[in-house]
Amino acid sequence: MKSLKDNVSVLKGVGPKKQASLSELNINSVFDLLSYYPFRYDDFEVKNINNIVDQEKVTLKGTIASEPTIVHYGRRRNILNIRFLIDNDIVKITFFNQPWLKKQLSVGREVLIYGRFDKNRSSMAGIKILQSNDSNQMSSIYPTNKHVRQSTIKEVVKLAYDEYKNYIVDIIPDSIRLKYRLEDFKTVIHDMHFPKTKKEAILARRTAKFNEFFLFQMRLQNLKSISQNKGLSIKFNQNKVDEFIKTLPFKLTDAQKRVINEIFIDLKSNRQMNRLLQGDVGSGKTIVAVLGIYACIDAGYQAALMAPTEILAEQHANKLAKLFENTSVNVSLLTGNTKLSARKELLPRIKDGEVNLIIGTHALIQDNIEYNNLGLAIIDEQHRFGVNQRKKLRQKGKGTNILAMTATPIPRTLAITSYGEMDVSIIDKLPSGRQPVKTSWIRENQFKSVLPFINDRLSSGEQIYVVTPLVEESEAVDMKNAVNIYENFKDIFEPKYQVGLLHGQMNDDEKNNVMGEFQNNNLQILVSTTVIEVGVDVSNATMMIVFNSDHFGLAQLHQLRGRVGRGNHQSYCLLVADPKTEVGTKRMNVMVDSNNGFIISQKDLELRGPGDVMGKAQSGVPDFKVGDPIADLTMLNIAQQEAIQIVSQKDWKNQYNELFNYVSENNKKFLIN
Repeated sequence: MKSLKDNVSVLKGVGPKKQASLSELNINSVFDLLSYYPFRYDDFEVKNINNIVDQEKVTLKGTIASEPTIVHYGRRRNILNIRFLIDNDIVKITFFNQPWLKKQLSVGREVLIYGRFDKNRSSMAGIKILQSNDSNQMSSIYPTNKHVRQSTIKEVVKLAYDEYKNYIVDIIPDSIRLKYRLEDFKTVIHDMHFPKTKKEAILARRTAKFNEFFLFQMRLQNLKSISQNKGLSIKFNQNKVDEFIKTLPFKLTDAQKRVINEIFIDLKSNRQMNRLLQGDVGSGKTIVAVLGIYACIDAGYQAALMAPTEILAEQHANKLAKLFENTSVNVSLLTGNTKLSARKELLPRIKDGEVNLIIGTHALIQDNIEYNNLGLAIIDEQHRFGVNQRKKLRQKGKGTNILAMTATPIPRTLAITSYGEMDVSIIDKLPSGRQPVKTSWIRENQFKSVLPFINDRLSSGEQIYVVTPLVEESEAVDMKNAVNIYENFKDIFEPKYQVGLLHGQMNDDEKNNVMGEFQNNNLQILVSTTVIEVGVDVSNATMMIVFNSDHFGLAQLHQLRGRVGRGNHQSYCLLVADPKTEVGTKRMNVMVDSNNGFIISQKDLELRGPGDVMGKAQSGVPDFKVGDPIADLTMLNIAQQEAIQIVSQKDWKNQYNELFNYVSENNKKFLIN
């Protein structure tokens, strides 16, 4: 029996060579071929000459009004010219390097010519002469490679449709199709490849997009339901948690309270928590983590907090040790720099449960680290860790609850695709009293004009970050570098103010020493590469200067800006850049106009794409064939909600048997990082 899973080699004329060529386009089965959609159409509908837009590709119908002439130029190059009569208008038609068309262009003959129209000159660059039955049709244009021609794809698609059209069935439930006025799948396949009108092509593409998003979300939600293993139920004492909250030196925001309640519900359930906590820079994610840790330890379990850098891990350890004074929480720090003697003393205490809060870097997931009863694992700046590192921490306990945190606000598009298998909590409000950082953009030749303002900040006892993308000067790239800027700032500001240098090529001890000097205000200016992007917290630092800021992504600039504005003083961010592109200029203006990380991250996604925002290997956004998760966000969101609703039904596997079989089969090769 025929099936859409059949290899394309079953089609007439598809031999081993053609099969291999199609495979290069990821076309292996009949289904692959039928869902290999055109990326655009040539519209052969005859248009009135008065309704044509300049440079539009159109079909004109008229009469040959002059003998065709051929002019040769260069080697094997020529131009064929004719005058074309359309009603009372004369249009000059030019064909490049198609001298054989002369035989088809005799004076007085009525023909259809397709080409690009130049309205100002009343002329057209001809592309081809159409047959009379081509008029008022749409011609599909497919992505190709050097081994596969347009004509080949059109030929095999037509062959596949004619032979397999009766085997095309609907996977999308009828209730959803009717609800959103979607086409059936057989009509979608036909009208995507062989539309007669623009309307047919538009309707078919709309349904194809939804189908793609919906099936992706069904696979994702099914994976999520499978992965919701039985977890540890953390039976903490709510009254004790409430008492601890009263000891905090500040009040929780409504957003923090909402997120804490979401986490507490997860902890008390017998379902393993897999939650992503995202919040803008300075929104108070750490205190949310603190309350989750306290609840977990109150119930007799251990908690671990893994940070991407030693600086950040030490900062967390110092901050949390103060918050947990006079409680049963026993905090210890474990990093790659922990001395061997201290390590040997610490590991048994972790194993027997005496140490119940372990804070550190990737050292927490080494094979020789054994936990007693790890109830909660927190991953700070989770995108800084690889998939395997996050997985290792999960496996340090049985049914351990996972809370991943990020200060890089994730656009809705990426939250739905990259993190769709996780529950997402958002802190969308900053604590009261936090002043927005005032951001300005200047050209490099204007920098001297801001030196008096920098002096004012320093004379007020405040500190300044200076960031550049490079460590040392590069002949290949015309950008400022940390070493040169460090020397320049020393010349300008020392000995009155001290200048330090920090970059990724320094060893950990050197980095920690420099950061310690800056935190203790022994250095007033810190020149650095982006190693200070995450986690550095110096409340006295009130100014961030970023050179060549157009070379950074918006989300990264927002992270850098978040290093200031952490104290009571007004803070400032100065972007120094000479963008050479329109996109670079737009990025600078976005930063000046907004302090909202969610708006900025969405703009970053729109301007650069998911691969550049998160890295090609980490972006997690699939290569949809027709859907655009950025432009079609509303449709993607609807598809997600429909998928969630179906998977939440207890008997959905039986009720939607064909859909379940499709989703289960595709999940075999569908992996979420």
